[in-house]
Amino acid sequence: MLYYFLYNLRLEASWLGWLNVVRYIPFRLIAAWLTSMIICFAVYPWFIRKLRERQIGQPVRDDGPETHFSKAGTPTMGGSLILLSLVLSTVLWADLTNKFIWMTLAVTGGFGIIGFLDDSLKLKRGSSRGLPGIIKFVAEFAIAGTVVFFLYYGKSLPSDWIQIRHQLAVPFLAFTKYPLLLPAAAYVIFASVVVVGTSNAVNLTDGLDGLAIGPVMVATITYMIFSYLSGLTLFGISLARYLDIPSFLAAGELAIFCGGIIGAGIGFLWYNTFPAQVFMGDVGSLPLGGALGMLAILTKNELLSIILCGIFVVETVSVITQVVSFKLTGRRIFRMAPIHHHFELKGWAEPKVIVRFWIIAIMLALVSLSSLKLR
Repeated sequence: MLYYFLYNLRLEASWLGWLNVVRYIPFRLIAAWLTSMIICFAVYPWFIRKLRERQIGQPVRDDGPETHFSKAGTPTMGGSLILLSLVLSTVLWADLTNKFIWMTLAVTGGFGIIGFLDDSLKLKRGSSRGLPGIIKFVAEFAIAGTVVFFLYYGKSLPSDWIQIRHQLAVPFLAFTKYPLLLPAAAYVIFASVVVVGTSNAVNLTDGLDGLAIGPVMVATITYMIFSYLSGLTLFGISLARYLDIPSFLAAGELAIFCGGIIGAGIGFLWYNTFPAQVFMGDVGSLPLGGALGMLAILTKNELLSIILCGIFVVETVSVITQVVSFKLTGRRIFRMAPIHHHFELKGWAEPKVIVRFWIIAIMLALVSLSSLKLR
């Protein structure tokens, strides 16, 4: 929106030629980053006060670590402001003719609505149980499946995307030489699982102050680099083809969306860092995870996301193995799941768990980025 206004203004007045800078993705990426961050810094103090006034406080699990009992009543649903600042910054600075921007926003917004309903039910009931799991999964698969179906079968999508949309990039292997092909139906199902799985994995990780938002930002920065490189051409030469990664021009605009996530994440972390003044809630964790899933699909890094989002993967696997083990043997593998609670119960201070998980997330991001040349 603001992108078009400034660009057209530059065309109408020759003395505003310096506004030509809005054509460039790096400038708009930084602008989106700053816009979402400023919105969060400016609005969160007021927003937190309103949450307290309305007694919108976080219910705490009765079987959780005792150190968490004092967190009961901390304002929650802070992720709604993350969502708002992300959408506003993207709409202001992205090229809104880009269909991938709208599809990513559709998944992010749709999952945000599911998260809002889930949080609302938790508050109404005064417990940690919101929407029934089956209803959440059906709604999430409906949203993700619809968008992925259009990504695969849509007729009005860019031709360079159509050529590669049925292919999977195998990490550390050249994309043009070793693409992994899936049948149409299998890909739609697989991609939908990536989106829904990532969304719920982030949701499971959101259990300590700042624990989820740190790895989310690290992963987003990595996807931002991949998306920018996928759409970058220098002197008529595609840099993505030189690096032998999936190449399609429209991917570059996704970097603006990534900038919005990072800015909103920093603004939120200012108030969510230990001890948290506000919690994200499902209204934040579900859409952020859904956004990461869409970025994985649209940059063709569905398989690499297992490494990049390794923190979320481990958190999810810890819950699954804990449940399966208890049902089959009556024994628990971990003291408590997700695994971050296991380390708390082992005596690790909450900030230590958080920072060490962030460090691991950064290491995994560096491994993922190394795949650009190790192929």
